[in-house]
Amino acid sequence: MGKLFICDHPLIQHKLTYIRDENTKTKDFRELVDEVATLMVYEITRNLPLEHVQVKTPVTTADCRIISGRMLGLIPILRAGLGMVDGVLKLMPAAKVGHVGLYRDPDTLQPVEYYVKLPTDVLERELIVIDPMLATGGSANMAIEVLKRRGCTQMKLMCLIAAPEGIKAVQQEHPDVDIYVAAVDDYLNDHGYIVPGLGDAGDRLFGTK
Repeated sequence: MGKLFICDHPLIQHKLTYIRDENTKTKDFRELVDEVATLMVYEITRNLPLEHVQVKTPVTTADCRIISGRMLGLIPILRAGLGMVDGVLKLMPAAKVGHVGLYRDPDTLQPVEYYVKLPTDVLERELIVIDPMLATGGSANMAIEVLKRRGCTQMKLMCLIAAPEGIKAVQQEHPDVDIYVAAVDDYLNDHGYIVPGLGDAGDRLFGTK
């Protein structure tokens, strides 16, 4: 079963409060999401393997460590996932970015795939699938399935807020994928929105309705 990690650092929780606030304007909302994504990267990359290297300092030679193993790839689920990408790239600028485009049918609440574009070396990378909201789990499950169909085997899921229903759905469908979130909320309402949540992340990021 994939593990659930809640990133409960005080700075993340502080900024998440303002992200939830309906009075937070688009510019501030976008900046806060970007900042929380940066902070969450510390947790999601905590177990990256290291290797020893020798570095010549101005004084002597030092035994240091650098990241080894697979490179990272970021896979935002369009369109809301785009709001978290730059925050991750601030700390991991060498990561490549692919895109999976999904939208949720308003009647069935099921995801519909409309676009997939991945780095040419995607199979050589450890992937972070990014979406601010993990609600029903349908979009995350489909995005992960899209990647697995193309041969990807190592990936994690990164979200701001999750509903228990979405966590359960992903863990059942993809038990090999760990989930990183800033908060687990109460439940989904009849329209598939997370309660208390933050509304529609895409609309709030891009100022649309």
